[in-house]
Amino acid sequence: MRKQLSLLTGGAIAVVVAVVLSSDPAEAQRRGNNTFAAVPGVKGGQELFGPYEVDPNWPQDISTLPGHEAWTWGAGQSVFAESPDRVYLLFRGELPNIERPQTFVQYDGGGPGVSYPVAQLPWRNASVGPRAALPGSLDGGDNDRGVYGLDHRWEHTLVVVNREGEIIEEWTQWDSLFRRPHFVAIDPWDPEKHVWVVDDYRHAIFKFTNDGGELVQTIGVPNERGNDDSHFYRPTFMAFTEEFIFIADGYINTRVVKFDKDGNFLMTWGQPGARGGRETRPGYMNNVHGVAVNIDDELVYVNDRANNRVQIFDYDGNYQDEWSFGPEPTDIHLIYMGEDNVLWAADRATSKILGYSANGELIYSWGIFGDFPGAFFGVHALSVDQEGNFYVAEVGGGRAQKFIPREGARPETMLGTPHYAAWE
Repeated sequence: MRKQLSLLTGGAIAVVVAVVLSSDPAEAQRRGNNTFAAVPGVKGGQELFGPYEVDPNWPQDISTLPGHEAWTWGAGQSVFAESPDRVYLLFRGELPNIERPQTFVQYDGGGPGVSYPVAQLPWRNASVGPRAALPGSLDGGDNDRGVYGLDHRWEHTLVVVNREGEIIEEWTQWDSLFRRPHFVAIDPWDPEKHVWVVDDYRHAIFKFTNDGGELVQTIGVPNERGNDDSHFYRPTFMAFTEEFIFIADGYINTRVVKFDKDGNFLMTWGQPGARGGRETRPGYMNNVHGVAVNIDDELVYVNDRANNRVQIFDYDGNYQDEWSFGPEPTDIHLIYMGEDNVLWAADRATSKILGYSANGELIYSWGIFGDFPGAFFGVHALSVDQEGNFYVAEVGGGRAQKFIPREGARPETMLGTPHYAAWE
């Protein structure tokens, strides 16, 4: 029955989208709009940012803080909007704040000049090599991470900003707790709005009071990897329902772990599978890098990243359905589902944001690669606030961005607002 509900929900959405996005040229002409445009009636353009406009000045850069002029954000790991005036940003520390080198030509053999770096492409990857600010590798040590204080600095891993992007809280008291914080979120059914942080290098999940003043709970054993009811092995993401918490575990483990709302272990499912799109068996996964829930149909969507597919299970881990995100070079970093039960995915390889109905029909996509405002470079997190503003964090770009709905944009082309059951 749950699967039928999911298919009916997806079919209903598909019908609505088919009507709105009719490919009949005559009908499109009568309506006076572009058939597939996010904003009907716009003449020209190419919808670089889909149904949104980017805020180029959001957020405040860390270099604007006193004593941090020489530093900027490290890899952007996660973003979560508690409200438009309270947005959590999670970074892998700080990196040197250096300007793009000037393009120059250097070729001694004659012939065409060689330009370096390529002017049209990002020149810095905040998530690669010694510039990827980390206090140490997975097994300790600092051998491949450069010189601390010169190549990176482990500060400001978690901050809170307001709608203008101003830093209003610095959670630097927890910098020493984190090794590679991967995901931040709040359970929408929690009236106290505790803040959860998944740290995949510590194999643990931390729960804080909303003001960051106290660590109230730890799930998993920090620095101990495992595959049982009390250990994780590089967990990645979380999803909440009114009764349960689902953990994607993760980079090394290949399972989903189910807890009750108090953090008590209930069950787990998932088996080690092949990668590279070769795994087709239900329940076998490789790199479980994203999880989302369909509250209405009681379904769990799991991003089987190394196989470019999403697998769907009921709350008890029973396989229901799946679909592919496409062949290589597809590389889905995460998935998100709001109140409208549309599944959105961020593709690192194509720099696109992809929207699917609940049963896998592609609804809409947009995105462009780059490091200029509005472009994407390694989107690793998505969030939406109560006003429909859309946020991303980028590991490659080393930043977070805010997108504001365009006037007249079709709702079905925008990410749905999340559940805020306990906050309304």
